[in-house]
Amino acid sequence: MSRESQTDQPGTPDRPELPGKLPDHLRAELIAFRRDLHMHPELGHQEFRTTAAIKARLEEAGLSPRVLKSGTGLVCDVGTWDGVRPMLALRADIDALPIPDAKTHVPYRSTFPDRAHACGHDVHTTIVLGAGLVLAELDRQGMLPRAVRLLFQPAEEVLPGGASEAIESGVLDGVGKIIAVHCDPRVDAGRIGLRAGAITSACDRLEVSLDGPGGHTARPHLTTDLVTAAARVALDVPAVLARRMDARSGMSITWGRIEAGHACNVIPMHAELSGTVRCLDINAWHEAPDQIHAAIDEVATLHRAKSEITYVRGVPPVVNDPVITELLRESMAARRGAESVEDTEQSLGGEDFSWYLEHVPGAMARLGVRAPGSGTKHDLHRGDFDVDESAIGVGVEFFTAAALIDGRRSAPVR
Repeated sequence: MSRESQTDQPGTPDRPELPGKLPDHLRAELIAFRRDLHMHPELGHQEFRTTAAIKARLEEAGLSPRVLKSGTGLVCDVGTWDGVRPMLALRADIDALPIPDAKTHVPYRSTFPDRAHACGHDVHTTIVLGAGLVLAELDRQGMLPRAVRLLFQPAEEVLPGGASEAIESGVLDGVGKIIAVHCDPRVDAGRIGLRAGAITSACDRLEVSLDGPGGHTARPHLTTDLVTAAARVALDVPAVLARRMDARSGMSITWGRIEAGHACNVIPMHAELSGTVRCLDINAWHEAPDQIHAAIDEVATLHRAKSEITYVRGVPPVVNDPVITELLRESMAARRGAESVEDTEQSLGGEDFSWYLEHVPGAMARLGVRAPGSGTKHDLHRGDFDVDESAIGVGVEFFTAAALIDGRRSAPVR
């Protein structure tokens, strides 16, 4: 779903024109590249074809990408790092989701029945690739003020996320700051949303097993009624936490699965619940496991059920650095004017980009992908998710502007 780009606007005194505009032939190539990824989605840690496609295109441009130790994902430096001034990193996630592609009207529908790029990672990947190609050309012309690192990260959708493994493999060596975008179907293409401070939520996974002796539904008083116990855990644990955690922390447990029993007249011996824990505040996130364990144990014990809890740490909130957020605001304004930037709220969604921010400052922007005037909302993690492909060009020029503006500010004094 592409439309004409609106980025070809001349510079003005208050918005001087930057190099790094996306040429039309590369714009068309990148749209085709995104569609190819969309047709061939790969799940976390399985992104071999995707990795190979990115690597081949970067090598064609004369760059030297390095595949990560895990075998998927890669990093590539544009320009030569001087060993002194830390690089800016542009990060993309490359994995897809295990859900069917429900789009039937597009030629680039997923060719796999149980996989889809329903979160826009194909767009993120294409944008960072395109930015790398444009920056490489600027480097050949002597117009790139500082080396830039491209980071294509696998397994963002797999808790606790592929970012941790990427960091362990050294992707941040020589990096001083990092930026990223995430598709936002609530924002029109040609615009971005920004927020200094926390922009996403912490997200963890919770698994609960309940056990008891079981028995006949005619005599629940002689056994442990696990169906009722599971229902009370599902209802009462969030209510207990609401009175034990600061309400401003935004702590939320949402159950996605509950299973118990096989027959209408048999009280089962085992029940299971699973869900996610989300939290807006990083301090409350650190407290969450102990508080949740205690609440589940209390409710289960009240109903004579034995509980076993598996709490899987996911990701902390993405907390945007204010200075780098301002860099992103300035970069978008330089390309499309100050009116192309809007403020955005903190989301309850989780993003493993947060792990990079435990090591270096950075910021994530929300990239508009909705066709302007359409009113259509293809929400994330839905099988019908799609984007206005003009957002690819917007993202490329946004990233190249950030690299140039930031690089010029850190250029050595002569």
